[in-house]
Amino acid sequence: MRPRTLDELVGQAQLRAPGSPLRQLIEGDQSMSLLLWGPPGTGKTTIASIVSQQTERRFVEVSAVAAGVKEVRAAIDGARAELARGGSETVLFVDEVHRFTKAQQDALLPGVENRWVTLVAATTENPFFSVISPLLSRSLLLRLESLTDDDVGAVLDQAMVDERGLAGRLTIDADARSHLVRLAGGDARRVLTYLEAASRAAEDTVIDLATAETAVDQAAVRYDRQGDQHYDVISAFIKSIRGSDADAALHYLARMIEAGEDPRFIARRLVILASEDVGLADPTALTTAVAAAQAVQLIGMPEARLNLAQAVIALAVAPKSNAVIKAIDAASADVRAGKIGHVPPHLRDAHYSGAKKIGHGKQYKYSHDEPFGVAEQQYAPDVVADARYYEPTALGAEAALKERWERIRRIIRGER
Repeated sequence: MRPRTLDELVGQAQLRAPGSPLRQLIEGDQSMSLLLWGPPGTGKTTIASIVSQQTERRFVEVSAVAAGVKEVRAAIDGARAELARGGSETVLFVDEVHRFTKAQQDALLPGVENRWVTLVAATTENPFFSVISPLLSRSLLLRLESLTDDDVGAVLDQAMVDERGLAGRLTIDADARSHLVRLAGGDARRVLTYLEAASRAAEDTVIDLATAETAVDQAAVRYDRQGDQHYDVISAFIKSIRGSDADAALHYLARMIEAGEDPRFIARRLVILASEDVGLADPTALTTAVAAAQAVQLIGMPEARLNLAQAVIALAVAPKSNAVIKAIDAASADVRAGKIGHVPPHLRDAHYSGAKKIGHGKQYKYSHDEPFGVAEQQYAPDVVADARYYEPTALGAEAALKERWERIRRIIRGER
């Protein structure tokens, strides 16, 4: 069921739009290397295949899990030899490129620089941290978004009727379809795997909910037939804790437990909320939420409802601060905007031979030798040297932290 053309690709509307770089690459048959960054099952391998098929290039795949420098160089040499014979260009697809070492990524550079290959590299991790700068600067970075439930549903519906799928031999009822889509979690590949398993388990021409549950070995989470309450209740649950209404939060917790919701899902949301909405206003909140999640794993239901209830009450009545999420979001926004910069020379690794000759570690101030254990020196790259990401609130324990952090920041930056 892998899409054969860009128009068959589901989701990623920003990449398929007329005039987009990807469409220009495919329809204009240009040679341009791509770096695809996105969650699993969003179409990274598919895009590489489309680039190859629609431009009539050879397709060679190298897995970063199994391949080394030798395999990379062999693939590039083969592409170079093909060009020398007057053959077609080669699309070299490197899956999970973030798993490549620096030496392995360096081995890709000659092929990219000399246009011996059209590199399409895929990663689920932030390429600014996992891909070497020379390769990043020579590639067009395309960000793939998670598929929506509607996107995943469209993939499933197409597989039901396509000749490469079930070709109309079976039908699927609405409850079973909703269950498979929800379990897929935005992963098109996963929903096709689930559909295939369910189709094999079907005893007649209809895939019903019982068949889907049996095939995937996971019960459907149902509050009503459409599943709307699954999302509405968890949303109200989180917002009630954020709003410090412990009674309302316990009501929604009870509704989810009685409806058979996966307690691990509830626990995960509590762990997220502990940092997102409480943060350092109560540093014990995260410990409490993680302990509840561990208790769910160790004890199981129904007893673990006590641990979940304790965590819910603790988080609801705790002082609230969103300074942590605001801080990391602001820092991430700068990184995405290209504000990377060089690590200051005095902070660079100076342990290897010859490091000091090139200025690494020179003039570094050892914090423990300074008054109060805080040294006045620049830590961030020049481009973000004046950035102020973490701005504590004056709520709960964060009030004392706010005073201390502001005093430390003034010392570090010489603002005394």
